[in-house]
Amino acid sequence: MPLPLVVLILLSTWLWIRHRRFARASIATTILMIMILASPISNWLFVNPLESQYSANNAPMKSKCTVLILGSGHNDMTDLSATQQLSSTALARLVEGVRQFKLSQNCRFVVSGWNDGSHLRSHAEVMAEAAVELGIPSDRIDKMPLAKDTDEEAVYLKQLQGGAPFRLVTSATHMPRAIAIFKQRGLVPEPAPTDFINSPSKWWRLEAKQLNASQRAIHEYLGLAWFHIKSVLKASSD
Repeated sequence: MPLPLVVLILLSTWLWIRHRRFARASIATTILMIMILASPISNWLFVNPLESQYSANNAPMKSKCTVLILGSGHNDMTDLSATQQLSSTALARLVEGVRQFKLSQNCRFVVSGWNDGSHLRSHAEVMAEAAVELGIPSDRIDKMPLAKDTDEEAVYLKQLQGGAPFRLVTSATHMPRAIAIFKQRGLVPEPAPTDFINSPSKWWRLEAKQLNASQRAIHEYLGLAWFHIKSVLKASSD
């Protein structure tokens, strides 16, 4: 998370302000971090390498197809419609899932996401209700309300439909890690990325949206690193 890290560096600088060499190096590091993470440079360094791995998927699916939409948060404002309760990321994923569903016929529409105890309903329930609002028949929807993360989503999907191919819908930055996880579980995902955040801008512009994009990309790199570490540890123990 770039902003908390910058604040932490500035606090350490204040504590060691008498050490001028350290203070200067710390302030220079902070300025450089902000300039990179809040500028289009971050897109080139962090976001584009993730999002460029998979393109938008416009191919129809075979009969008896499955569309899996990975969850991403909602609020409990019950006076709003289900689509309005979804986070911007979850809504982007759901809309792409609906598009994928309509590319073919006889598809199952699978939504996921648990309730960590801080919400009135599981994320899967809100996603399912929102899908109905967007025109998906309720009898075509399957819910995985116990899945806590991508790995558990892979486990529950395998229980639901075995190893049959399926269309995987998630954010473009998250897709490389999601594909790796599902394949490790012996599944056959067909990527359908959405929620692209790599947007061209003036090189000198420092923007909050770039900080958010940097944060999401760094989160994915850390997730990929942890995935590979767990894979190595598992291989060495087998």
